[in-house]
Amino acid sequence: MSTTAEHAEHSPAAQRFLRGPAVLPQGLVPDALIAISGAGITHAGPAASAPDIDPTLVEDVAGGMILPGLVDLHCHGGGGVSFPDAEDAATMTAAVREHRRHGTTSLVASLVTASPDTLRARVAELAALARAGEVEGIHLEGPFLSVDRCGAQNPAEIRAGDAAEVRALAELAGGALATMTVAPEVPGADAVIEALAETGAVPSLGHSDADSASFTAGIARSREALRRHRGRSPLPTATHLFNGMRPVHHRDPGPALAALDAAARGEMVVEVIGDGVHLDPRTVAHVFALAAEDQVALVTDAMAAAGMADGAYRLGSLAVEVSGGVARLAEGGAIAGGTAHLIDVVRASVLEAGVDLARAVRAASLVPARVLGAEDRLGSLAPGRRADVLITDRDLRPRRVLRAGQDVEV
Repeated sequence: MSTTAEHAEHSPAAQRFLRGPAVLPQGLVPDALIAISGAGITHAGPAASAPDIDPTLVEDVAGGMILPGLVDLHCHGGGGVSFPDAEDAATMTAAVREHRRHGTTSLVASLVTASPDTLRARVAELAALARAGEVEGIHLEGPFLSVDRCGAQNPAEIRAGDAAEVRALAELAGGALATMTVAPEVPGADAVIEALAETGAVPSLGHSDADSASFTAGIARSREALRRHRGRSPLPTATHLFNGMRPVHHRDPGPALAALDAAARGEMVVEVIGDGVHLDPRTVAHVFALAAEDQVALVTDAMAAAGMADGAYRLGSLAVEVSGGVARLAEGGAIAGGTAHLIDVVRASVLEAGVDLARAVRAASLVPARVLGAEDRLGSLAPGRRADVLITDRDLRPRRVLRAGQDVEV
């Protein structure tokens, strides 16, 4: 069995050298060499410009691709485990490792709308995982959302914005609260946005029934709050663009076009669930065509069924049925999260939506790392970054995963 990566940062490893086509910060390099020493990357660039290395020490990624380890900003679970439902950190770790085995070397664990007591309990457990380095942060999807656009959220637990609750959860998280979804039109939303920026979290606008003007105003308020408090990112995000939002109409453009317009101006990062279920591939293609460079973050919105068979699951307090790999609420039929891993989303974006490979990979690695304020550690194959590497075949299916320079069992 391979040495697992969770202890890698404390276990020095010998030098390793990987050679093959690689997605580097400058784009796709057809013949690259990646040098790893211990837990970090010491060289990444064209093989022709690499320092002299004994060729017998170089691992040739024959017929494959070398990608940076992926970073998922929005993940509710996997491997049969749901972060909103698991009652202890040990159980939650199974979901983390399900995605890690498929190349997501950094993950933000997402909760859903729930009672204050339940949110406190789950945040406390996830904070322990963050301290242990198992998750990169916590995402609260609710509870300050639009009841009309709640999707797979329990409407009975949705409530008006409460800045005091935000501050209490942020304190409990101990710096691990990374993002929170809030509908900018709900009462108290402005105070919530301010509290998020103040505590170092990024406001993520979504599950919204706002009109275009109101949503645009919410983006501006979020940007201003982040500017004043100098948090982990200067830009707000949009929670899964188009999903959980008032639909686009030519006489009522709603929040989705407002978010996309902001992304085109470089003022917002938009999450996109490009799994072929949540959005038509042409919609994914349009988003990438219209948004400015590095303003799209590919996410999974994965729930417990990721990596699992069809069947009955839960997402928070709601029952979910998964059929044909599509998760829907047992009552009402709304899509209830994803069942894909992030590399599956990248593959669908490239092969079905026609997104440029390097741009799709950056959207699932460097862009989310920037949202987290962690681009100096994560999200790219560059010297000084943690040695998180995903080796795939030419069809972007995982073959090997390294986290902090150590092999992860696939």
